[in-house]
Amino acid sequence: MNRQQLINEIFTKKTFLCVGLDTDINKIPSHLKNEEDSIFAFNKAIIDATAPYCVAYKPNLAFYECYGLKGMLAFEKTIQYIKENHPNHFIIADAKRGDIGNTSKMYAQTFFEEYNLDSVTVAPYMGEDSVKPFLEYDGKWVILLALTSNKGSHDFQLTEDNQGERLFEKVLKKSQEWGTTENLMYVVGATQGKMFEDIRRIAPEHFLLVPGVGAQGGSLQEVCKYGMTKDCGLLVNSSRGIIYASTGTDYAEVAAIKAKELQEEMAIELERIAK
Repeated sequence: MNRQQLINEIFTKKTFLCVGLDTDINKIPSHLKNEEDSIFAFNKAIIDATAPYCVAYKPNLAFYECYGLKGMLAFEKTIQYIKENHPNHFIIADAKRGDIGNTSKMYAQTFFEEYNLDSVTVAPYMGEDSVKPFLEYDGKWVILLALTSNKGSHDFQLTEDNQGERLFEKVLKKSQEWGTTENLMYVVGATQGKMFEDIRRIAPEHFLLVPGVGAQGGSLQEVCKYGMTKDCGLLVNSSRGIIYASTGTDYAEVAAIKAKELQEEMAIELERIAK
């Protein structure tokens, strides 16, 4: 999916919601645990329930890799199901890969050729040659970690050099030499609030993937106030706040309600920039 197609989906559906598929077998409803593939059964119901209210899905690889072959089969079935039944949805592999060039090349091949996904999250710590292999695929996206929502983000990302420039600002500036607004997004945590102003000064047009709304306490209104662009420029992710909103047999219906609530808030924000 290219940039304009993504923008069109956002404004057509009046949402920039991304649903995170962080499927923990210990948290899914107990009645699903007798299913042959309980992870996929859970994901399938969540996807069907939330598809009208979102434009993207983000399966986190850790929640599938931890179950070995069984988990990766569930991951593969999940992404195939989205492609076949909800083909206009943007799919993000939340894998946070990044290694020396020849290894990154193999990671890129995995996600963009074998799985044919739209995007993958990438860690920038090893620099240009660890990121560039992912950027060589037409129509695919790198989503680079910039300023995350976890407590440990202060350990490195907010450290300053002698000129007062913070590490995340260096990442934003340098990485724009490698990619463009057509193939490069950034991860910015929703809990960073007014930091979005600083980010937009450096990356005014790039799309931002924003986790942390919902269970992590991030404010959608604050994210939009400081981070939204004329093209929206945001994919706001919610995982636990949607997929684990209920642990009963009504889990999919409740997930739909939570997704719809966010979609309605997003529609208001989109209306403001459309005027």
